[in-house]
Amino acid sequence: MHTFPAIAQTVDMRKGLICVAAGLMLGAAVWTNTGTLQARAEEIAPGCKAAYLMDDASGIQMYAKNETQRLPIASMCKIMTLLLAFEAEEAGVFSYDEEIEVSERAAGMGGSQVFLGAGLSYRADELLKSISVCSANDSCVAIAERIAGSEAAFCERMNERARELGAENTLFSNCTGLPKETQYSCARDVALMLRELIGHEKYHAYTHIRVEDFVHPDGRITQMTNTNHLLRQYDGCDGGKTGFTNEAGFCLAASAKRGDMRVISVVIGAGDSATRFSTSAALLDYAFDHFESTTYLAAGEALPDELAVQGSSVRSLKISAEQPLTVLRRRGAQEKYDVVYELPNVLRAPVAAGDGIGEAVLTRDGVEIMRTRLLACEAAPAFTWWEAYRETARHWN
Repeated sequence: MHTFPAIAQTVDMRKGLICVAAGLMLGAAVWTNTGTLQARAEEIAPGCKAAYLMDDASGIQMYAKNETQRLPIASMCKIMTLLLAFEAEEAGVFSYDEEIEVSERAAGMGGSQVFLGAGLSYRADELLKSISVCSANDSCVAIAERIAGSEAAFCERMNERARELGAENTLFSNCTGLPKETQYSCARDVALMLRELIGHEKYHAYTHIRVEDFVHPDGRITQMTNTNHLLRQYDGCDGGKTGFTNEAGFCLAASAKRGDMRVISVVIGAGDSATRFSTSAALLDYAFDHFESTTYLAAGEALPDELAVQGSSVRSLKISAEQPLTVLRRRGAQEKYDVVYELPNVLRAPVAAGDGIGEAVLTRDGVEIMRTRLLACEAAPAFTWWEAYRETARHWN
């Protein structure tokens, strides 16, 4: 059997486990009694009603101001609209190449729009692009009607998905964010939604677009301009969504990545557009200046050594983590982290790809802080009768 690289290795024959400890002296987190991180107490976001800052990998809160206060969020509502659209495409409900006919209702949406023509058909990919780049309300309704049959039915799905994400202070009444008395969310919930959205590769195909022409089937051209100035002004910013109505004020959800660390910031109710961008930048600076993120085990990445298999023509299997083991910590602090692999000494066939065959545990100063399942990267079918016969004969000889 292959062994796993380690500073210290022990084999517990009674439990059939291999425990591998890879100890490192690393910066420690400063944990509050609510499971959040803090580096300083002073106000970072004075010019807005609510703000939130979160580490993407771990979901740990780094800063919060009125984070659960229910407020209008304007076009940040479209984060959920886009999320449901990408998930629907992945589920086979529609395709990006599909032509979607625009209804009179969709074409009649006010506010930000690309002036879709009623009765005309547009590629779904172009409609989603217009939502991502220039916050097109008409495209939102066209997509919603295609996926769910009506905007009202789509809103039901939006609220259901919000509950699944743990967004407890969110209620959607439309898919655009246009003012409606019964519609609200909060800074924390917006961060949860954006965290889910940025996990879709297709979304990132749109975020880099600054200015682009939207060409209509009848030959008209509407110029789309990205309103998220941080995408070109802030190093590492790679996504987000602006929003503005008189009721909501100026809003911005943004994501930024530097090195291995990605963070999400949300600003609601800034007094002017410049303040929402400067406040968002200050939040992101705060994260990168005071914290660092380290991944000890990446999800889906095969471990360097394989695990022996008995009863199969496949002699050994690669294994990988189901979820990453990632730690967010305050810069400068020191604690000791270990990764421990709990695995059987030998696997017995049959094993299917994706089967759980053990766990990886991350400890801090000897105390477990998280764990993830270890999965088989490939299958190891059991011997057929003939293979078993040949194997027995080989050992007999």
